[in-house]
Amino acid sequence: MSESSPEDLHEMPVSAALSQRRALLLAPLAGLALQGCAFWSKPPPGALGQAPAPDGWHEVPLPGKQATRYARVRKDGRLAVHARAQSSASMWRRKVDVPAERLGQARWTWRVDRLNPQASIADVDLEDAVARVIFAFDGDRARLSARNRAMFDLAQALTGEAPPYATLMYVWETRKPLGSVVVNPRSDRIRKLVVDSGPEHLGTWRVHQRDLVADYERIFGEKPGPLMAIGKMTDADNTRASAEAWYGPIELLA
Repeated sequence: MSESSPEDLHEMPVSAALSQRRALLLAPLAGLALQGCAFWSKPPPGALGQAPAPDGWHEVPLPGKQATRYARVRKDGRLAVHARAQSSASMWRRKVDVPAERLGQARWTWRVDRLNPQASIADVDLEDAVARVIFAFDGDRARLSARNRAMFDLAQALTGEAPPYATLMYVWETRKPLGSVVVNPRSDRIRKLVVDSGPEHLGTWRVHQRDLVADYERIFGEKPGPLMAIGKMTDADNTRASAEAWYGPIELLA
């Protein structure tokens, strides 16, 4: 679809022009809907054909995207969730309720055998990651900037649910160096921390343990609110490529 200029819109019938303007306004929300508010998107009936498991984990499709396939498997003698993306993006998610005063360490394992050479979490047009572990926090929404409030309102209109106040992602990145922090260009309430970078540890299980409070305070410059959801995500929709990862359990430690 080609872009339309303001002059073009004036030549359209009123209804068509309004529809076109609405599409242009909502287009920048795609990244926000795919990351932050994806935690709260309600899957359409039968979208992925899988109800939440007894432990609460379930697949969450993302608006307008093909779904990454998630399956419980045994890998290298351990139980894992296998994620396979093919020009796709969706999430494996569990809602939680952890008060801010009880937040502590988070520990997880993941394994990646091959990187997506095209992907970069710093490039909005190539923003894919072979592995992400994601934490969604509540907070004082009155503190949001006017821009973020407007985007949150529009995102809620698109998905039926309000985005988290803040989303912290730990990623295995192809290009950015270890320790890099990347702020989502569409909303600064979504921030990513690179904890694995490049090919050095491909083909091995990586163990990560992070202090959620310390990381959140350093990255967002404020104290975290309650933890509302945790997720795992492998995507390759922006690069139209493929990606694969295995995830162990995410443990929340006092």
